[in-house]
Amino acid sequence: MLDTYPAIRPGPPRPSRILTPQTVSRHPGRERHVIPGAGAVMLHLLPGDRLVLVNDEGGQPAELIAAGADGRIDAGLIGRAPNSAAEGLKAMLGRGDAGLERLRAGLARRGIDLGRAGAVRLFAPDTVAGSREEFAALAEGWLIVAAPGLPMAPEAQDTATPLTLLVERANPRILGHHDLPDPLADPILDLRVKSATAESYFVKAGDYIQILDVDGRQCTDFQCFDARKLDRGIQHPLDVTTTRTLMGHAYPMPGLHSKYYDHDWVPLVEVVQDTVGRHDAFAMACAAKYYDEIGYPGHVNCSDNFNRALAPHGVEARPGWMAVNLFFNTAIDAHGVLIADEPWSRPGDYVLFRALTDIVCVNSACPDDTSPANGWYLSDIHVRTYSGQEKFSRAVAYRPTPETEPKMTKETAFHSRIAERTRHHVEYKGYWLPQVYSSNGALEEYWACREKAVVMDLSPLRKFEVTGPDAEALMQWVLTRDMKKLSQGQVVYSAMCYDHGGMIDDGTVFRLGRDQFRWIGGDDYGGVWIREQAEKLGLRAMVRSSTDQLHNLAVQGPNSRAIMQRMVWTAPHQPTIAELGWFRFTVGRLGGPDGAPLVVSRTGYTGELGYEVFCHPKDSAAVYDAVWTHGEDLGLRPMGLQALDMVRIEAGLIFAGYDFSDQTDPFEAGIGFTVPLKSKTDDFIGREALIRRKEHPARKFVGLEIAAEVDVGHGDCLHVGRAQVGEVTSSVRSPLLGKNIALARVDVAHAAPGTELEVGKLDGHQKRLPAVIVPLSHYDPKKTRPQS
Repeated sequence: MLDTYPAIRPGPPRPSRILTPQTVSRHPGRERHVIPGAGAVMLHLLPGDRLVLVNDEGGQPAELIAAGADGRIDAGLIGRAPNSAAEGLKAMLGRGDAGLERLRAGLARRGIDLGRAGAVRLFAPDTVAGSREEFAALAEGWLIVAAPGLPMAPEAQDTATPLTLLVERANPRILGHHDLPDPLADPILDLRVKSATAESYFVKAGDYIQILDVDGRQCTDFQCFDARKLDRGIQHPLDVTTTRTLMGHAYPMPGLHSKYYDHDWVPLVEVVQDTVGRHDAFAMACAAKYYDEIGYPGHVNCSDNFNRALAPHGVEARPGWMAVNLFFNTAIDAHGVLIADEPWSRPGDYVLFRALTDIVCVNSACPDDTSPANGWYLSDIHVRTYSGQEKFSRAVAYRPTPETEPKMTKETAFHSRIAERTRHHVEYKGYWLPQVYSSNGALEEYWACREKAVVMDLSPLRKFEVTGPDAEALMQWVLTRDMKKLSQGQVVYSAMCYDHGGMIDDGTVFRLGRDQFRWIGGDDYGGVWIREQAEKLGLRAMVRSSTDQLHNLAVQGPNSRAIMQRMVWTAPHQPTIAELGWFRFTVGRLGGPDGAPLVVSRTGYTGELGYEVFCHPKDSAAVYDAVWTHGEDLGLRPMGLQALDMVRIEAGLIFAGYDFSDQTDPFEAGIGFTVPLKSKTDDFIGREALIRRKEHPARKFVGLEIAAEVDVGHGDCLHVGRAQVGEVTSSVRSPLLGKNIALARVDVAHAAPGTELEVGKLDGHQKRLPAVIVPLSHYDPKKTRPQS
């Protein structure tokens, strides 16, 4: 009889397995705070809270200062005895670091006097990465955690690196009751928008509006009106369609494309800071009709909440409101369908606007519990406003990896000098870099690089110090090039690959000593990957970030050597600029033996003779001024990213995210020369996969010449007849060659020089551009100019 019943899955239903980074966990009792190298944070403690301090990269000292609720410093609050006077934190505060202003204000607000500090110092210089110290709060109070560090000399490797503080609360907060972060300044307005409601408020022209997600993953609709128009009975709300059209972006972000307008093109607000960087500008605020049609008649909605909140201002009710949908995560997919998922925002994330005229504003806390729009949990939104006299730098969040805290866009050490020459900056991997210089233009910058000299800021390059007795073995394992052949003072260009042969990054390795290396790449994950391999293999090597300790200029072009010879002094045991060979570096001083310390390498990204100059940020102004002092009479010009893209494509130099990714190997990226499979006798990550890929190639990286002046873009398809056989990775209209050129990846069956292809535009078929395959480097393929 049992055979007559169907087979079943036994037991109760199983919950969905969703893997998310720790940083977006909703666990109410667990917190994660990252203390940047040469930085500090302060947090509130309650009795029984347990804390774990993690030395993320190794070798970083920590200073802990505990203070009671009355501000009196007492290390006993965390069960430790003081063993230092917080010299590191005092030194950092004494240097006037702008990044510690909020800490300084927080200490003053709570009456904590560091002059009486009895601090706890943890971790030795040889502490390995991932080391932990645990302690607990014995009473209510405040904890300041610092990761002290002094300025690092460019030839040294004593960098300052992050610490992570993990907190497990003895009495977890109820969801919906997260502590708000400290205000950015003294607020004018502190307004809580309760869950599933909306609130209106007035903001003067020039004042700032901070809209905070209290618990994370909670969306808010924002709308505003020109107050003077409302006085005249004109009800023109912010219009997202007009805004998208004028800005040319899905939604405004800090930088050049930052303003929101009404439909008369009147600018109402601009975005100053954004800690999320992912919002929606495609849909309206939720309305009764939406809920009615999915089977929830009478459901509370943002549009009706807007109507109630705006009624006192004389604004007429509408069945549905257009709005700025902050913290929503929606998009239009490749099939034209509006899709949605959980927001990216975490507790305390915010958007900071500046009012461009007197405005009446309204914010909702979205009540949608029928979809993932609010992470399936409804919570509050908070609004603060600040005086227009405050100064807030433009910044957007950059997430190096899913597990790391987002970092706000920073200015490089050279920014103050560069800003005197251009306001056209773009965000690049967490920094503001010049796109083009106002008084020059990209073409003039391009020709200066080819014929005279240029200077450009490349400080966002990620630098990592790899030191220790197993440093060489580690670098030999994680990179494709042979580190054992690298002499002290030498630089080599290499690929870094996963086990399957796909590329993580490309970059250069500097050998500073027998057991000292410096990796310079484009991605934070390169350093994380190297450190993970060291830990996995138990190798005695530290991998510590030094990006914030080393900012760098590239001086490129035929006259670059003359400029460097004028400004760089080297000791007798170091090569002079005249003696410096291609892919070599020297350690010197600016102007003479008492000048700022420098590391100068004969490297570049332009296809021309060139140098890169590395210095500590504190010496940046002197270095930048010296380049101009010694280069202006030699035709020196500044160069931005737009012109840099032109010269690097002509030279066949690749760019991450365009010309390679984790789906492409070094052969498919045109840098097979970085994989010495026959001469490197030690194993390395990805070697077996790279042998297989080399012996059985599917695609090849090639150059293209395009017989049309029509712009060609990254991702444009390449066809032979109807069949797609490849895609464009980078393209530019070459001033020197007078034609459109491109870098492309094509199937090996159609990769021979002289093969005729067609670039597909529109849908790939309705518009075609004739093209022919040529050698990869359109300009100086034998690299005679950088070697000259």
